[in-house]
Amino acid sequence: MKKVAILQSNYIPWKGYFDMIALVDEFILYDDMQYTKNDWRNRNKLKTPNGPQWLSVPVGQDIRRRICDVRVDGADWQAKHWKTIEANYRRSKHFDEVASWLMPIYLGRTFTHLTQVNSLLIKAVCDYLGIKTRISLSMDYTLIEGKTERLVDLCLQTGATEYVSGPAARSYVDEAMFQDNGLKLTWFDYAGYPDYPQLWGEFTHGVTILDLLFNCGKDSCSYMRYVK
Repeated sequence: MKKVAILQSNYIPWKGYFDMIALVDEFILYDDMQYTKNDWRNRNKLKTPNGPQWLSVPVGQDIRRRICDVRVDGADWQAKHWKTIEANYRRSKHFDEVASWLMPIYLGRTFTHLTQVNSLLIKAVCDYLGIKTRISLSMDYTLIEGKTERLVDLCLQTGATEYVSGPAARSYVDEAMFQDNGLKLTWFDYAGYPDYPQLWGEFTHGVTILDLLFNCGKDSCSYMRYVK
């Protein structure tokens, strides 16, 4: 039995994204897909004293690109992002512990493409949380035409028996096609996460997982479903 999920890479995603990774045996970053502007691909939210604040990787205005082809604009953004992260989380209980591995990613290397940024940060968070799921790239596989056809074929190439999908895909996925190919289709549910100790007033779920890590450290697993 092998569970697989296929999802576009996001910039420092929220906790639900990592719960999906933890649930499956292989997580494919689906960065052959069209880049979408004003989405989660190159930005996410921090919790600040003034409410949620967007943190965006500069990638230019052209949306006629696959995610894997999106280049980042220079390296100045890295120090700016870290400065913003530090300013808003340095008072958190586990800031020093998380910063010990996160800061070198921002200040110790440069990136050319958005996929590089996203995949490295995703893998670093997984390492910290002890998530052992294999993370691969859609570019590593043969890609056929058709929305559902491609997903089914990717699952078959990996030897999967079950495909775990985000709920937003219900609008376009042909469920029967999975069944016809001997694949179980499971819809992931993002609802019902408990609150955790959080800085800056009223609790909010819709922020980067960094908020959870800085505030709860290794105990972050207690506020997630599938991370042990």
